[in-house]
Amino acid sequence: MTPITLVEGRRIALSNLDKVIYPETGFTKGEVLHYYATVAGSLLAHIHNRPVSFLRYPDGPDGQRFFTKNPPPGTPAWVKTTPVPRSEDSTAEQVVVADMATLMWSANLVVEFHTPQWPAGSPAVADRMVLDLDPGPPATVVECCAAALWLRERLAADGLHVYAKTSGSKGLHLAVPLEPTPSEQVSAYAKQLAQEAERELPDLVVHRMAKALRPGKVFVDHSQNAAAKTTAAPYTLRARPRPTVSAPVSWDEVADCRTASDLVFLADDIAPRLALDGDLFAPLINLNRAGRLPGRPRPAGPRP
Repeated sequence: MTPITLVEGRRIALSNLDKVIYPETGFTKGEVLHYYATVAGSLLAHIHNRPVSFLRYPDGPDGQRFFTKNPPPGTPAWVKTTPVPRSEDSTAEQVVVADMATLMWSANLVVEFHTPQWPAGSPAVADRMVLDLDPGPPATVVECCAAALWLRERLAADGLHVYAKTSGSKGLHLAVPLEPTPSEQVSAYAKQLAQEAERELPDLVVHRMAKALRPGKVFVDHSQNAAAKTTAAPYTLRARPRPTVSAPVSWDEVADCRTASDLVFLADDIAPRLALDGDLFAPLINLNRAGRLPGRPRPAGPRP
């Protein structure tokens, strides 16, 4: 019999709680739900008012995985959605994870949470820029950290603040809070930045995805700034052999990284990190450090 749980007044059927999702560690679906409940305050803040895409892996990382932007079959009527452009003349609804009840319903599907760089209601107007640093073996996150430190200094020269998190896989994500800026402009700047990094660090960085270019180097993926693209959200679990998390990290941790294992964080690591350091990605929420891209005029009138 499927247990029914009441969350914020919503009845949610939670199924197969003893099912092992991560065989390498024995981490169960019940533990997945417990993890998301534990970090809900921070996770919800980062996906607040953003259309969410799900990477579903109900049978674990070795089972079938499928990416969906549409609300899954059986989505409750109380789950909020928002229209998102799919082409020049059409839109489709996507889920907005607005509260704990929606988070628990989503987590019961066993998902990674992915969001675009813009909020609901403002498609293709980004309030952040993302650079995905992806190492080509034998490079690891250690090389990503070296590239990240260079990029941090380069972004600072343009007056931009940047924050780092693990991808939850092999690399790093860098996020820059921005004043609302057309995604097209953000994409162009991010590409120029990746190209400059390759010119300055030719033995370390590539800006193109071609596999032949990538062994031993860090691919600075700028493409996730395109309006239609999404990035794994802070604090989401990943469909990896172990229950790894896309975890915000400090710049001291980036600078001190010496082995790939230094920046691997599992579900059980996150609550103690939040208790000790708070949410290292908080500036992306309150936008008190939102910057303007070089050459972009200051908006008229007082800042919000």
